Amino acid sequence: MNTDEDFAEFVGARWASLYRLAYLLAASPTGAEDLLQTTLEKAYVNWPRISKMGFPEAYVRRMLANTLVSSRRRAWIGEQPWDKLPETADASAEVPVLDRSLIWPLVCALPARQRAVIVLRYYEDLSEAQIADALGCAVGTVKSQSSTAIGALRRALSAAGISEGVDEG
Repeated sequence: MNTDEDFAEFVGARWASLYRLAYLLAASPTGAEDLLQTTLEKAYVNWPRISKMGFPEAYVRRMLANTLVSSRRRAWIGEQPWDKLPETADASAEVPVLDRSLIWPLVCALPARQRAVIVLRYYEDLSEAQIADALGCAVGTVKSQSSTAIGALRRALSAAGISEGVDEG
């Protein structure tokens, strides 16, 4: 099998998983498509080397995170203020559970590196060491970015009048 066919087979088999991660990192469908396309272009150029690795998907996932972080480093997007706070759910007798539609816009508003740490930790279930490896930084950086991001999410939830049910972990 030649390199082009091998790469096409890899992309066909792993597209959904890679797109999901790109969507979680980029926080929008079009941003995910652009991020994934840019990453796959880079992967294609280096595919002869990447395909010989033990687990090429892990390398491409790392490329996704690094591409996002480096793209945000070049052009600062800035904060996007919201006119209205998200609606809160009615109180219930059950343990409050945060709705994805409430938390996701807040995650999307985080800076790129903080969002990458939160996505890799809580959506992809990676350890701090795996996240540090994926982002090419120290475990301490992952911990501080995670702490800062969680603090920002808690403040945003508190401002929206939601503080119960926010897990300490």
